[in-house]
Amino acid sequence: MSRSNSPLTVFYDGACPRCRADRRRYERLAGTSGHGVQWLDITGREQELRRAGVDPEQALRELHVRDAQGYIHRELDAYSLLMSRVPLLRPLAWLIRLPGLRPLLSRLYRTLVLRRLHCSGRL
Repeated sequence: MSRSNSPLTVFYDGACPRCRADRRRYERLAGTSGHGVQWLDITGREQELRRAGVDPEQALRELHVRDAQGYIHRELDAYSLLMSRVPLLRPLAWLIRLPGLRPLLSRLYRTLVLRRLHCSGRL
């Protein structure tokens, strides 16, 4: 199985309307290349997350993706891995890995997530 077809598990916040919309958008853009992606709603699954090696609190703040070897990718690494499977999103996956841009994007990502959690009363 090629790396781009190896299974991924995406730990996402199903209680977040924006996260659900992002998932639908990804699935639409991915088409058949998204078949190897399993989506796991983290809502109410604290014990399962801990068994998988994911801190439930951190799972709310950062996207987590488990690859076929069981390695957990977080935040921008997770997005990059997920986007690299979709031809239309590959340039964006490459862009967010750039060393000069990465810290800025990471900071922006964390700020937006914390704002979303505060606005929804979940943090």
